Amino acid sequence: MAESPAVPLTLEGSSILHQIFRFNWKAWRALSAAEHERIVKAATSKLKDLAKGPTEGPAVQTALFSQLGHKGDLMLIHVRDSVEALNRVELQLAQTELYDFLEPTYSYLSVVELGLYESSAKTYSALAARDIVPHSPEWNAGIKETLDRQVAAMTSRLHPSIPDAKYACFYPMDRKRGEEVNWYQESMADRQRMMHEHGLIGRRYADEVRQIITGSIGLDDWEWGVDLFANDPVVFKRLIYEMRFDEVSAKYALFGSFYVGVRLPIENLATWLSGTLT
Repeated sequence: MAESPAVPLTLEGSSILHQIFRFNWKAWRALSAAEHERIVKAATSKLKDLAKGPTEGPAVQTALFSQLGHKGDLMLIHVRDSVEALNRVELQLAQTELYDFLEPTYSYLSVVELGLYESSAKTYSALAARDIVPHSPEWNAGIKETLDRQVAAMTSRLHPSIPDAKYACFYPMDRKRGEEVNWYQESMADRQRMMHEHGLIGRRYADEVRQIITGSIGLDDWEWGVDLFANDPVVFKRLIYEMRFDEVSAKYALFGSFYVGVRLPIENLATWLSGTLT
């Protein structure tokens, strides 16, 4: 029987860019009321266009959040069909006068990723049982058939709209690959088991939290990005705290900085710039 690959299959969907900005309040206060009005009007119009994205329909493809803490003042999350489209968004924002008052403090590029541990194990076993050599044309055809079937079943998850929730929490993460603990040297079966147990925790919070998991290996400094959306920020704490006791997090996970924001409707940008959320 041919030996199966150690790498699980994945599905990739929309590209996502997070932008964190610090706002130059001192420079903003130095402007006249007329200048404020002109700049806000143009910026609001541009952001509304970006929120709708390049396609028709109700999907929200750019969302604005008032960032909490010293890491920044505003967080923008953009969802597009390609990295090139995200780059166009960056360039369009940079042409607005409001951008002159925004200092980038962080950004993160990734693509929606769905891991297929269970499907991978079944597909690899079925192909290996037929003694099909991994990565041969016949093997690749079998893999493509599995991926095509999964893409058709998971289109809405691969190309999500930004959820209509009051709060957002974003953080990047890695799996440990040190000398003593290395996620990538565990067997496919063990990784599948741990990820299944890990996913059960998330499913218990499905009514309270929407999540978007993205892959960023080769695209940014961490391996994955996690977006959580909820109407109660304490739910973020409960979910992540419970997951810390799970084997895959307790033993193998490394976490980056956390970024939490309050949803800022684009039409409320003017009031935010005057010092209030509504």
